[in-house]
Amino acid sequence: MKIAGFDIGGANTDLAVVEFDDNGSIINIRTDFSYLPMWNKKDELSQTLLDLLGKDMDEIDAVGISMTAELADSYQSKAEGVLDISARVMETFNIPVAFVGLNGMKDYESVQKNPQELAAANWIATATLAAHMAPDCIFIDTGSTTTDIIPIKNGTECAKGRTDLERLGTGELVYTGTLRTNVATLVDKVPLKDKWLRTASELFAVTADVHLVLGNITLEDYTSETPDGGDISLENSFLRLSRLLCGDMNLLSKDDVEKIAWFIYQKQVAQVAEALKEVSVREHIELVIATGLGMNIIGSEAAKFLGLEIRTMEEILSKEDCVVAPAVGTALLMEKFQKS
Repeated sequence: MKIAGFDIGGANTDLAVVEFDDNGSIINIRTDFSYLPMWNKKDELSQTLLDLLGKDMDEIDAVGISMTAELADSYQSKAEGVLDISARVMETFNIPVAFVGLNGMKDYESVQKNPQELAAANWIATATLAAHMAPDCIFIDTGSTTTDIIPIKNGTECAKGRTDLERLGTGELVYTGTLRTNVATLVDKVPLKDKWLRTASELFAVTADVHLVLGNITLEDYTSETPDGGDISLENSFLRLSRLLCGDMNLLSKDDVEKIAWFIYQKQVAQVAEALKEVSVREHIELVIATGLGMNIIGSEAAKFLGLEIRTMEEILSKEDCVVAPAVGTALLMEKFQKS
């Protein structure tokens, strides 16, 4: 059996094609993703899903869907977003389809009755993978845009917040990510030589620029749009970061910019660590399992900062599969849903 799991985000749509044997054991996983800004290209969703599947389309037995794209500002409400996205998915496939909700997989009829239950529920799928590794842990999934911090006890997620609105207040969602976060939201002053300079609160640079300058990510990892519409290159990342101080590379040296980038990076890790500490202390859990694009550079570092035990999903998935862990988890949930 082959199951396709899609995680439809506001900026990226991720795919995991998981092949199972008759006993439900995983034989093979193929993953892929596509940059699809749903705020202005939602009409391309159907074709993007088909393009990602490619030659596997004829062998797929069922499709599972998780989503966070309902938050895109092309929608006036989350319910509107869920209903639009789910309708586009149903128009795309004529095989069994179900959706990840806060209480498990839901068929399309259930989605239409209660669309809010699907909103930003992709962390439910990732929790399945983390629980497989350890029945009591906190999984931390740092993607391109956000970081989920979800406690698991006795093999079941036990998040205090259910919606994004609630999770922003419980430490279980931090709106910072590896690529798309405006660096001006992380700092208002940065060190330059022996002085502190206030920063420009403009969208001059994003965290992808920080991590590229520091060597935390590769050019291939920089999959988001650049703030200035410029090319993705190391030189341009240096330039974008220099603009944070209303400067350029004639006014600042590369060493100056690298030190500024390092300071911003430490602030980002500390931001995630603050939320992680809140969850860890509240739930009395000291084992952290990290995944996502930022699992080694943000999630793991936040856990180390707090002195917590850290493992990563690389124990059970390839590094590439960890980047799209919610899609993998969605495929696993769909396989079980098909058998139920």
